[in-house]
Order: sequence, then C-alpha cells, then structure tokens
Amino acid sequence: MMATRAYDVVVIGAGPAGTAAALRAGDLGAKTALITRGAFGGMAANEGPIPVRVLAHAARLAREARQLARYGIQAEHPSLDYVQLVERAAEVVGEARKHSTLLEQIENAGVDLFENAGAAAFLDAHTIASDSAPTLRAKCIVICSGGISRSLDVPGGNLTVTPAAAFSLASVPRSTIVIGAGATGAQVASIFNALGCAVTICQAGSRIVSSEDAEVSAAVAAAFREDGIAIYQGFGAIERVDATANGAVVTLAGGRHPPIEAEVVVCAIGWSADTAALNLPAAGVEINAHGFVEVDETLSSSASHIYAAGDVLGHSMLVPPAVRDGFIAGNNAAGARRLSVPASVEPIGSFTDPEYAKVGLTEDEARASHDVVVARASYAETTRPIIDGRTRGFCKLVIDGNTQRILGCHIVGEQAVEVAQMAAIAMTAKMTVGAVASIPLSFPTYANVFGRAALRAARKLGSAGAIP
Repeated sequence: MMATRAYDVVVIGAGPAGTAAALRAGDLGAKTALITRGAFGGMAANEGPIPVRVLAHAARLAREARQLARYGIQAEHPSLDYVQLVERAAEVVGEARKHSTLLEQIENAGVDLFENAGAAAFLDAHTIASDSAPTLRAKCIVICSGGISRSLDVPGGNLTVTPAAAFSLASVPRSTIVIGAGATGAQVASIFNALGCAVTICQAGSRIVSSEDAEVSAAVAAAFREDGIAIYQGFGAIERVDATANGAVVTLAGGRHPPIEAEVVVCAIGWSADTAALNLPAAGVEINAHGFVEVDETLSSSASHIYAAGDVLGHSMLVPPAVRDGFIAGNNAAGARRLSVPASVEPIGSFTDPEYAKVGLTEDEARASHDVVVARASYAETTRPIIDGRTRGFCKLVIDGNTQRILGCHIVGEQAVEVAQMAAIAMTAKMTVGAVASIPLSFPTYANVFGRAALRAARKLGSAGAIP
C-alpha cells in the first residue's frame, strides 16, 4: 500500500478547468497535485471539442465538394471512409497533445501529475483516494471532474447512444434520430446530415437551440429543414424507445406524431456533473437539484476549503469560462488574494451548417431592462459570402439606445463563430456602435457582415462616429 502524500492543493480532473487550476496554484508556489481518471487533457481534448471539430471540418469539406461544379471544377463524387475519419480525429488529438505546452507548463510549475488514476473519491474533507495513485491529502481541494452526457430516463432509454459514442461508430448510419437539439444535438445532426445520413431531430421544447435568440433558432431550423433534416419540436416528452430489427423506434408523447424509426438513436439532452464516484457527502460538499456543485462567487463550495470549476458547476459548459474559473479556483485555493468570477462577455457558438454564434443578451432579454435598437445585415448582401456561395444567414445587433453600446450580437452563417469574437472585443472595450462602424474592416471578408450591421445601427441612432 502506497503512503499518503501531503499537498497544499489537490486538483481533481485534468481538463481545461483542472489544468488551469493546478497551473495557477503551482505558479503561486503551492505544493500541488493534479489527479485525473484518464489521460491529461480531459474530455475537451480526448472526446469533446477537438475531435468533434475534426468531424465538423470533414462535414464542411463534404459540403464544399458539392459546390465544385458550380466553380467549374470537375471531380468524381467523393466517398467517405468513416473509419479513416475517426482515425484522423484521434491523430489530431495526439498532435494537439504533442504540440500543447500545457503539460510542459504543469511540469515546470512543479505540479505532481497522476494520470490514468481511475475514479477519485473523498475519504474525508481533506483526503482523496483513487484506484491507481497514492492517497492524497491537502489543505485545499479543487473539484474539476467535468460532466457526462445525461441519459434518457424512459422505457428503452438504454437503447440510445451518447454523442461521443455516435461519433465513434464504425460507419455513418443510414438513419439517425437525435433526441435533444441544444448545441450538442444540433451539431450531431448537422455533421451526420452532411456525411449522408438521414437525420430526424426530436426536440421536446418549442424550438431547437433554444438558448439562442429566437430569430437564430428559427433560421437554424429553416436551414436544417432545407438540407433535409426532419424536425419534431414542441411535443413535450419522449414516451419510449423500442428495439427493432434494424435499429430502434422512438415514440413521442401525446400521440400527435407517428413513431419514428432509425438505425441509431442519439441522446443529446444535456449534461450532468461527473460527481457520482467522488463521495461528496464525506467532504461536506453540497450539490443543487440538478446535481451540480454549489459555489459562491469565489468558487468555494459549502466546504470552504473545497473549490470547484468547469462543467461540474453546470454553467456554460464551455472551455474558455472553464479555464477562467479554473484559474480563479486555483488562485483562491493557493491562498493568494481572493478573486471572484467577473461579469464577462463570453462568445458562444456551434460548428453546425450554418454556424451560429452569440455574445451577450438576446433581444428579448435586452428589452426587459433596456431601450433597445436592433440592426441586421444579411449574408446575401455581403460580398465574401456571395463569392463563396455561402449566403445563408445574418448578423443581428442588439444595442442600448441610450449608451449606444452593443448589448448582444447574434449571427447565423459561415464563420459565425469567428465573427462573434469581434463583437466580444467591442463589447468588452465598451465601444459605441458608431465607433465600431468607423473601423475600416478588410474587404471582402466575413467580418463585413458585422461591420454592415454596426453601420446600420449607427445610422439609426444618428451616431456622429459612423462613417458615411
């Protein structure tokens, strides 16, 4: 039996949040350990955004290949080797890991890394045990154990697969039902559709990608239907899933729709905190009704010396805020001047076709407390999308009519996620929309759709700073 090792800080989970927490604590001179169930990098590197972006890129290439003849390029119809594509995704994960400096930074900060340790659990409020690492005891602990896909709690729910499992199949199924159309479900549907699969989306709520501005939801749904994706929404609940000879059949509640059959049923109804194995009661750490760890503004839990960051909090479930929160949690656990989570601008987007992205408030949210002015520009009137044959979409700005600052930016269309970064910078800098409109953006670029929307807003407001 290995002896117990003592530390100032122990961080559980080596994804973006855990890595940032351990690195910050180590840089501050705290004796720090980082323990992870699997490989360094967590779900983001090994199952989540990185490999999924590879599949999204393949879907993009497939869509672009269908435009070749339009530009005078004659080529045979491309075919897909899905196994090779999945292997390429694994290669990219390896390349990203190889070229990342995070592991080197962790080592240089003096952090002890325990990879592939298996499930970690609290023995008491200061002690962590695992399957394959020494018992770790610390003054402060940071929980960054991440999230897991929620399962469908209906008869036959076990017949569904997670998005990660769907992306690891030996081949693209002929037909797929995607249950849930948040960011993850929409991305699964879009990728499989582009790769030749017949896709049906089942969204219990009234609209897909419901966290987005209502106009964005409507535009994405219209584009999906145009591309052949069937969408059932507003039916309330899944009643059951039954096995068939060729896959499974999904029955929707209420009897308004006939049962839907497909080879594969993907469950993408959200995420839960990955805390089941941690034995949180032994540490005095409380969770909320949805199973996520409760923290205050300094990311301290109900046990004041135990912090949490990342997906385990159930907030945005995205890498950039996870890194920020990990830094704050690691800083506070190491005993530095206490930091609180700031009110910040966070661009959010999804690599579907068309892409969509947002920064800040939706129009409905803004109208609840502001005098709002709205301005739009369409991709169809902007030169670069016309050149590229990617004219679906728009950029919508929500502006405070009094301060003339941007409250929200909502984009549907090619490179939407990239364009949203410009809005985030302008909002963080507290620029007026007139000042934004005065920036001479490079031409022709996708950024011009943002600039055109800003110019329209400035003219509506009579801003002196707007270019003519």
